[in-house]
Amino acid sequence: MTALSLCVELKAKPGKEDAVAAFLASAKSLVDAEPGTISWFAVRFDQSTFAIFDAFDDDAGREAHLSGKVAAALMENAEELLAATPQIRKADVLADKLPG
Repeated sequence: MTALSLCVELKAKPGKEDAVAAFLASAKSLVDAEPGTISWFAVRFDQSTFAIFDAFDDDAGREAHLSGKVAAALMENAEELLAATPQIRKADVLADKLPG
């Protein structure tokens, strides 16, 4: 069972919604290269509100993700794309259902 997760809320600047969606879609290839990231989802709640949810077996995987290429790219593009600083919340996974 996965033990830890992150939930990151993102609010796009007006007019940057499609760019945020494209950024998140392109980030998957970077996450695919992270063996410690067990699951990763980029979702859209409404026109300008997005989130990333990911899960990890241990803190080493979570910390590697937080210091990895996706996080760096997000922070590098945050001022241009986002209306506010991303809200990163760490959480414990209580239950999961994953393939395999």
